[in-house]
This record gives sequence, structure tokens and C-alpha cells, in this order.
Amino acid sequence: MTEQQPVRVQLALDRMTIQEAITMAKQVEQYIDWIEVGTSLIKEFGIESVRQIKQAFPDKIIVADIKTFDNATYEFELCFEAGADVATVMGAAPDATLELCMKAAHRYQKQTMIDLLSVSPDRIYDLERYTDAVLCHHVSKDEQEHNGQMAGQSQNHKVHSATHSTTTIPQIAVAGGITLTTLPTILQQSPSVIIVGSAITQASEPAQAAQQIREQINLFSNQPSNPLASL
Repeated sequence: MTEQQPVRVQLALDRMTIQEAITMAKQVEQYIDWIEVGTSLIKEFGIESVRQIKQAFPDKIIVADIKTFDNATYEFELCFEAGADVATVMGAAPDATLELCMKAAHRYQKQTMIDLLSVSPDRIYDLERYTDAVLCHHVSKDEQEHNGQMAGQSQNHKVHSATHSTTTIPQIAVAGGITLTTLPTILQQSPSVIIVGSAITQASEPAQAAQQIREQINLFSNQPSNPLASL
């Protein structure tokens, strides 16, 4: 049996200063695995945000949510040189861009996360050829705020293509307004990474909120019916 890693928690840090991001992550670091330097953080403070957060958390996986759509080699190298372990590219980007992102990640021995915002099911199927990447099923901030939509609300939320049930597929991440309420539905789909932002960062007690999310993931992983429990 192929060994499967436990579900990892990725903390998304957005719409705050670099120091606020570091302070927030320090409050919850024992409950999280990956730290995401969010798109708004990078846009406001530049690649220095990635550098400083990696310096503050050298033992954590740092995700630079750069959302590359073009100029792939330059942008990915910028992230990796600043200390990022993972950088993101949009799944709707040209194939040439995706190929260059994967090549840069391999060269630096880092990883690519492909954001599936506004990507068709056929395109998702096509992107599953990148077995070294992480595919991120993502409900956008605008969809959350404008439509009240959140990841895990629907039982029809599927993060794997059924046609790939017997073949190697990439790791899967899920993001978009995840809460304790929606988390169980998402966990049923066996994601590799759960990306949580405001449920932790906007909680009155961020450490407690992060602990509750971690405990719910651990509880699910230890259930006999869960495939992770027998590993």
C-alpha cells in the first residue's frame, strides 16, 4: 500500500501587514503545517513578505500565493529565491506557463500548486497529468463575499476525477471559506491540504480556532472507516 500523508493545515495570511502575519502565525504554529503568504500580502509588500515569513518560520512549508498567469520562470524563481517552498500558478494559464512553472519547481526542488479557479472539469482532468503538483480546488474570496459560497457546502463537491480512480493523481488542496461546519464534507473527499484563512485569522481566539480544526481533522483521520486510519 502506498503511504499517504496525514491531512495538512495551510494557514492563509491575507489583508494584513507582514508583522501582523508573523504574529498571527506564531499564535497558531503548533496546529498548522503550511503557511501561505497570501496574494494581497505579496501585492502590497512584495516578495519581502515571503522572505520575512520564511525567516520567521524556517521549519514550516511556506506557500507563495503569487497566482502566476504569465512570466512563469521569473516569478517562480523570485519566490523560491526568497525562501518559498511552494508557489502557485493559475490552472487557466497557458500550457507553456504551467510547464515552465513545473520546470522551475523541479530545478529548485520545490513544488507547484495549481489554482483551479474558473477551470472547467475537462481542464481539471487535463491538469491531473501534473502528478508532482498540488491541485487547489478554490472558492474565491469574491464568490464568498458576493454569493455566500464556501468550499464544502455541497455534498456534490468532488475533488478527484472518478476516471482517475486507479491511476496516480496529484495531491489535492481545498480552499475557500472553510469552517468547522464545512470541514467534515471536505474531509470525506480525502484532500491532502486544507487551506484555512478567516476561520482562524478573524476568530476571537485564533489559537483555539486552529486547535479545533486540527482536532476535527485528527478525529476524522482516526475513524476506522477512513482509509488514513489503517496506514
